[in-house]
Order: sequence, then structure tokens, then C-alpha cells
Amino acid sequence: MYPELIHIGSFTVYSWGLMLAIAVIISIIGVQKYFANAGLPKEWALDLVIILTVGGVAGARLFYMLLYQRDVLLHNPAQLFAFWQSFSGLVWYGGVAGALIPFIIYLKFKKLSFFKATDILAPFIALSYAIVRIGCFMAGCCYGEKTISHWGVIFPVVDNSFRYPTQLYSSALNFLLFFLLVWLYPRRKFDGQVFIIYLLGYSVYRFIIEFYRDNLITFGAFSLGHIVTFILFVMGIGLYYYFGRRARGL
Repeated sequence: MYPELIHIGSFTVYSWGLMLAIAVIISIIGVQKYFANAGLPKEWALDLVIILTVGGVAGARLFYMLLYQRDVLLHNPAQLFAFWQSFSGLVWYGGVAGALIPFIIYLKFKKLSFFKATDILAPFIALSYAIVRIGCFMAGCCYGEKTISHWGVIFPVVDNSFRYPTQLYSSALNFLLFFLLVWLYPRRKFDGQVFIIYLLGYSVYRFIIEFYRDNLITFGAFSLGHIVTFILFVMGIGLYYYFGRRARGL
């Protein structure tokens, strides 16, 4: 793996951080185009992408430390911001929570519909996730269980065993989800449809991938990820049923 792409003195370019930067730049360009087509100020797109990125990374880092490094967080809170050491200490679910609160506050301040905004953002969330997962693979984090299949990859930062490259599975599936959402956006029947389809697609794919990931927190055959994605899936079904009926005037 290549967690550090460039290292000159104290200057280091991390592969995960580079992939995140690429994802943010592409998302800003794409979301600005969608906002302009929807008659919305392009600068709002920049604001929202930055809010989602900063809030998401901060929430993901905090959630990771609360789950796996609570003692470190209590004795040295500065480690919460020690991203220069490693970008592997992040949890997606914490990222959602960290991004959602400032995101909703911003939308209310601008009087912008939550579902109108998330329909535009959803494809680029999937695309960003796909790009960042490549960074996870290069960093050697978020790896899978041990395997004897030909798909196995050795992650030297862990051990010398062959493991499922679950980061690449996640990346490939999110690229597919991105193209599906881009196709769906101009064909959507109601505000929120694209976002809800993203929610359902993410939940289904992640629930399956969790069986192949190496997880520290498990409940029998299921992981914490299984529980969270199952809840998201149920929420998505409920939202689709509600808004779908309302769009049909039922």
C-alpha cells in the first residue's frame, strides 16, 4: 500500500487526503453546474460541499475515537485533530451525523428545501465515496476478512494474510450508484427521490459488504454497520412510500 505518496522533510502528501481533495474538487464543479441549472446560486454549492466535507470528516473522526480510542481522546483531546498522522481513523456513520447538523442549519438559513438540495448532492456523495475508497485502499485501511480466493490482497500494515479488498468493492459499487443517480435526476418524479434511492442503494450494498469486512464491533454474525444500514434501509423505504404516495396525490 502507499499511505504516503510524497514525503519531503516534514511535508507529506497522504494518499487518502489526496483522494479526498480530488473528490471535493470534482463535487464542487458538478454541484455548481446542477445548482446553476436549477436556478440556484452557484456559491451555495461551494458552501454546502465544504460544510459536508468538514463536518463529515470531523464527525467521522470523533465517532472513531469514541468507539475505538476513548482513552486516547480523554487523555489527549488534541489527537482528535491529528489527521497528519493517519486518515484511517474515520467512521462513515459519524461523518453523517457530523455533516447533517450544519447542513440542515445552512439550508434553513438559505430557505432551501432539504430534499431539493440532497437530490442534487446525492450523486456526488456517491462519487466522492467511490474516489475516497480508493484512498482507503492505498492507505491500507477498511480492509476485509482473510480469504484464500484469488481476489485476496495483502495489506502490509495489517499482516501478511490475503484479505478481501473491500475498499475496491465499495468504490466500484458507488461508481455504479453515481451513474444510476445521474440518470435518475432528470427523470425524478418528486423531490427527494434521488436522495432516497441513494439511501436505499447505499444501505443494500453496504449491508452485503459488511459480511466481508474486518469488523471490530460485532453482534453474532452481524456488525455495527449491519445494524446502521438496516435502519437506513427501513427509513428509506418509509420515505419513498410516503413521498411517492404524496406525489401521486394519494
